[in-house]
Amino acid sequence: MATVLAIDIGGTKISDCLINEKGEILTQIEKYSTSNSADSIFFTLRNIVDKHKHFDYVAIATAGAVNLQNSKVIGSTANLPEGYKDIVFSRLCEKPVFVENDANAAAWAEFKLGAAKGAENAVIITLGTGLGGGVIINEKLFRGKSGTGAELGHIKIRAEKPRHCTCGSENCYEAYASGTGLRKTLQEEALSNGDFKNSVLFEKEVINLTTYDLIDAVQKNDDFAKRVFNMWQEHIAQGLLALNNAFDTDVFVLSGSMAAFVDCEYLQNYVNTQTVTTQTFVKKAQFDNNSGMVGAALLAIEKYEK
Repeated sequence: MATVLAIDIGGTKISDCLINEKGEILTQIEKYSTSNSADSIFFTLRNIVDKHKHFDYVAIATAGAVNLQNSKVIGSTANLPEGYKDIVFSRLCEKPVFVENDANAAAWAEFKLGAAKGAENAVIITLGTGLGGGVIINEKLFRGKSGTGAELGHIKIRAEKPRHCTCGSENCYEAYASGTGLRKTLQEEALSNGDFKNSVLFEKEVINLTTYDLIDAVQKNDDFAKRVFNMWQEHIAQGLLALNNAFDTDVFVLSGSMAAFVDCEYLQNYVNTQTVTTQTFVKKAQFDNNSGMVGAALLAIEKYEK
């Protein structure tokens, strides 16, 4: 049975563990802070590889778009240091090294073993500080002509006044449906909606309001907070509707830290009452933050053990 050294590289931390071909995590997950230097990141990766003695492949789930050869990062790494795209991952060891975008890897984990298991088509949305995603079409991971496909967070969902996105563009799905988008909506409504003065949130400076403040206020049955939260859920639903009209998918799976708060039944009804394609399902992910490592490991085994 193949064993994979799986590594997840994010903007704040790097995680690693050993995973087998069943997707089972075999060792304790170790975590390291992500350095602000590409050379230091490579040094951390080399130390991780040297720490483990027995594995068949290395599988890396990383922020950023990855080429079709699954060997290097080729774009969209705003949360990682300059020079990160130049890292040659194959130099980490003599064993094969497989690289995949973290959202794509997480999508594959949900498709093979999680909430999308048994579906032929699935769209996985990661709701966190930003918004990522992966698309499964006819049981295959969609990657586009260059490997940069399925940038779901950057479809356009609004046409009115612009809201800037981390990608440099405006009115992207991520700018509204992510945790950052929710915080922006909260602050905008606090400045423009007269009901804010009756909210439990009124005691805080608007610029200091966070998503945690909002969720806490919703749980206290605060009318203003519930209205803002419902706006955020509608933003999520608008994107899902657009994606269902494009992909006619069997299921949407919502993962990430903010997915814990959404109402899947509301989102599913919103999409199914307006879609021009067929009915779909909306579910929460079964995997936690380890899905990227699990998916990358499974993809590596499929590639190298054909």
